[in-house]
Amino acid sequence: MGTAERPSVHVRGFPVLPQLAEGSLSHVDLTAHDIPADGSTRPLPVTKLSVGLDGLRAAGSADESHARRVEATAFLAYEDVSAALGVSLSRGDEPGRIVATASLPLAGDVTVSAAVSATKGDRMAFTDVRTIQGELIPPLKALLGKALEEPVPLENAPKGLRLRSLTATENGIDARVTGRSVTFRPRSSYTA
Repeated sequence: MGTAERPSVHVRGFPVLPQLAEGSLSHVDLTAHDIPADGSTRPLPVTKLSVGLDGLRAAGSADESHARRVEATAFLAYEDVSAALGVSLSRGDEPGRIVATASLPLAGDVTVSAAVSATKGDRMAFTDVRTIQGELIPPLKALLGKALEEPVPLENAPKGLRLRSLTATENGIDARVTGRSVTFRPRSSYTA
């Protein structure tokens, strides 16, 4: 995942050694911090990723594993999402909304409010965009449109994982991802 620190991994269930010998683990919790963006395979950095895996088994090859059920939460800090999208994001005044501010020299600033939600194709969408401060002149509209109009896809995720919800919090966006019968392979990791 390209993190500076190794992710923490906790295996539940006792005893662990017989589970390992059988090639399966009843439950594994994984937590990783500061997963950097990686081009088109991971367009947004992930500040914190927490994953719970039930029924984890070694699959056909030594590099593959299969989980019966997966529940994950990815926290995307506004600071990181802002840097990736090119506009300043923060929590909105209403539940489920964010505030985005675009700035251009000589053109000034414009601030809009947008609803954040999970949409088809496991993507983060910004909808119901409303201007709340400043004038939405063409150059600022283009800048905001580039950042907010196209839903941001969940890239490079293992087959079977689905983006269920997005929640705007005080410091960022929580993405909830779940799946059943998920196979993990090298270069397949949760991305947002």
